[in-house]
Amino acid sequence: MRDEIRRRIPEATVARLPLYLRSLIEVAEAKVPTISSERLAELAGVNAAKVRKDLSYLGSYGTRGVGYEVEYLLYEISRELGLTQDWPVVIIGIGNLGHALANYRGFTARGFRVAALLDADPSKVGEPVAGLAVRPLDELPEVVAEHQVAIGIIATPAPAAQEVADRLVAAGVKSILNFAPAVLSVPDGVSLRKVDLSIELQILTFYQQRGDEAPEPAPVG
Repeated sequence: MRDEIRRRIPEATVARLPLYLRSLIEVAEAKVPTISSERLAELAGVNAAKVRKDLSYLGSYGTRGVGYEVEYLLYEISRELGLTQDWPVVIIGIGNLGHALANYRGFTARGFRVAALLDADPSKVGEPVAGLAVRPLDELPEVVAEHQVAIGIIATPAPAAQEVADRLVAAGVKSILNFAPAVLSVPDGVSLRKVDLSIELQILTFYQQRGDEAPEPAPVG
């Protein structure tokens, strides 16, 4: 039954679940035991009807007049997003961005363990970053097998990104997060997400010159 529920969740709803999770974590830290759909909607930047619809896909309907139990909803969303498991991550490309990602504490807090750092530049091999020694890119197959890597993060310059994606796929990695400013191609069965910082900056400058406040990124779907 659990798998059937998971398959029915729309992509747009999945894209909003991290927004709810972030909001619920803030509420939980304030020791608030329950939250209404209206308050959660306000914190997440969506409308209350959408919150109730999204959470119904998880089997959470709340209690009339009380709302949702914060800790239970946190657990349900975390489980649905797979955050109750350990997800080994490999970061490829240890330049300034790679350094920043490797040192980002939010990964560990959300269940993502940076298992290895790799770079094609021999001068960076052996460099200690965030408690790990950078390994050569040619060791990627061994790293993936050794740590059972679930997610590959590409933080290389654009010209190298497709080759790195190909290597990740060949090594058996099924989920890739691309920070390189390049459009990548991956085969069916491999999930690819792109984070384009330059596009986000350009959107900010659009609103900056108009004197408007930039809206939250729209969920996928």
